[in-house]
Amino acid sequence: MSGSNRSAISEAAQRYGAALFDLATESKKVAAVEQDAKALLAAWQTSADLRAALTSPLFPVEQKAAALGAIAKKMKANAITQNFLGLAAQNRRSADLGGMLAAFLSLAAQARGAVLAEVSTAEPLSEEQLKSLTEALGRAFKAPVDVETTLKPELLGGLVVKVGSRLFDDSVKSKLDALKIAMKGA
Repeated sequence: MSGSNRSAISEAAQRYGAALFDLATESKKVAAVEQDAKALLAAWQTSADLRAALTSPLFPVEQKAAALGAIAKKMKANAITQNFLGLAAQNRRSADLGGMLAAFLSLAAQARGAVLAEVSTAEPLSEEQLKSLTEALGRAFKAPVDVETTLKPELLGGLVVKVGSRLFDDSVKSKLDALKIAMKGA
């Protein structure tokens, strides 16, 4: 799973994400843990090697815990984040890390009154494009928007935006699929 794909988050990942959110809230460290979670989720999404190591049954729990500990230390993660990563590894849940982080980020955004937008594109968005899209979505939903991007080359071009249960598909692939269906019916 390269993106977080919130609809496919396991129940266990939801529980771990909620537990992390509760702990961060009690400790008044939601902002710091949220920053860590965003960085970790980006690493999870972009590093096939990281995903392979954490999901592989060939690597012992101790190695997974050590790897997550080293990553957390290198990024100077909050103590709550470091402890959470160690616990997830020890409980043999490192394969669910992406889902746990996505669940936490969703709860943190809700607590801030923000809307989460999952944006899939064929090519990476520039900073300017991302800023423009974020502002447009903020105006449309009349709320702050957290944008999470995922690369999906199979879209061929354009983008797909998912906000809650709403899906806006302006990809080249969907347009070609619609044209294909129309041509079959003609």
